[in-house]
Amino acid sequence: MNLYLLSPEISVFGLAIAVILLDLLPVRKGWLAAASVLGLGVPLGFAIALWGDWDNTFAGMLVVDQFSLFFKFLFLGVAALVILASADYVSKFPRFQGEYYALILFAAGGMMLLASTRELISIYIALELTAVSLAALACFLKDVRSTEAALKYIILSAISSAVLLYGMALVFGLSGSTRLEDIAAAVTAGRAWDSPPLLLGIVLLVAGFGFKIASVPFQMWVPDVYEGAPTPIAAYLSVASKAAGFAIVLRVFFSAFGQPETLSLDWGDLFAVLAAITMTLGNVMALPQTNIKRLMGYSSIAHAGYIMVGLASVTLISRDLGQSGVLFYLSAYTFTNLAAFIAIIAISNRVGSDLIADYAGMVRRAPVLALALAFAFISLIGIPPTAGFMAKIYIFNAGIQNDLTWLVIVGVINSVISAYYYLRVIRIMFLAKPVSEEKVPSSPALRLSLTLTTVGVLVVGLVPYPLLRAAEIAVRAFS
Repeated sequence: MNLYLLSPEISVFGLAIAVILLDLLPVRKGWLAAASVLGLGVPLGFAIALWGDWDNTFAGMLVVDQFSLFFKFLFLGVAALVILASADYVSKFPRFQGEYYALILFAAGGMMLLASTRELISIYIALELTAVSLAALACFLKDVRSTEAALKYIILSAISSAVLLYGMALVFGLSGSTRLEDIAAAVTAGRAWDSPPLLLGIVLLVAGFGFKIASVPFQMWVPDVYEGAPTPIAAYLSVASKAAGFAIVLRVFFSAFGQPETLSLDWGDLFAVLAAITMTLGNVMALPQTNIKRLMGYSSIAHAGYIMVGLASVTLISRDLGQSGVLFYLSAYTFTNLAAFIAIIAISNRVGSDLIADYAGMVRRAPVLALALAFAFISLIGIPPTAGFMAKIYIFNAGIQNDLTWLVIVGVINSVISAYYYLRVIRIMFLAKPVSEEKVPSSPALRLSLTLTTVGVLVVGLVPYPLLRAAEIAVRAFS
């Protein structure tokens, strides 16, 4: 077995342990964040070194390919940005900063493993490693709302894991293997793809993974967990956890159930229906929200619906377009949603409230933060020249090419609906009378993370080709 194939994940776990040990020393707590961010350069270097060393497997369970490396880079970047954005927030739990940063790193390592898995048992282990770390992070404030958020997350996660295991058991029983390539061979042999137990297994897999990507009807945990969890962790859940969920959905469904096309059309239709319901429910439920974190929770649900348009694009003509569209949208959404959440972290942490009404006149108190948040919301709507606009154009094009015009129309209508609640927050920040004249300062680390994400939103919106090209290269793993 070639352990060097796991060098990025091993180094991330090693960094997490090193941060915990460093926390035992009499050093300033600020060094923990610096050590965490700088230490991520090691797994990043290992991941870069693996680039081009594709299709190598570790014990037949994990694979290093274009697809897995794409997500490794994404997860490492998100972890670094969330740690930077936490610089001010960690003052709420000064005694446990080492554990906080370590859990972020453990979750990142679990997600990196998840993107590389191509065997059912290793998929389950990586999912649980990620879920346990995120549940611990969700209750870090140790107040009533934070504890409730963690409890809801861990209970619903356990239920979804049980459903997922039932689906895996059915697929294993019919195929005789837990490896995705062996399952694909068994499915295409004879008429196994037309077996009712196999279709039931696929439905259960969709249900189990639906919790991870916040798809209807498995989205009920999102607003409550986002509201109760520390705001940086809500940001982490909204982008990293969602990206990990879509990564494993792509890996499982296009590797194991991509052929024959008759089978892929069946689960593609299922994803299409779920996409329409998910984006509609997310946007409609976001309209009456008065809490900014709950609004972002329902926004996250809606964007899961947009991304699922790519999953529904399964025909041989537009399959690559749909797959690369998912990756490109996830990347653009990462920049956009992190920019929004980082601005929210800075504002809410200073004003001591998550109510949208308390954002009144924020442009006078913190003009840079207000402008950054407004720009991120414009990107979430899908207005040019932002990353969100290019992402929606690309993924809706995949739907059109796949004869899912009805679904694209639903997506466009939902984008118009979403403009109401995003622009409402912008109107309050820019036109309402401020509740206070006190300025809203922020740390250099938070300003750095906000600058990086906001510039990313603009650059991807103006020059999308490099990221598009990277996404197209990544999905060649399924060819």
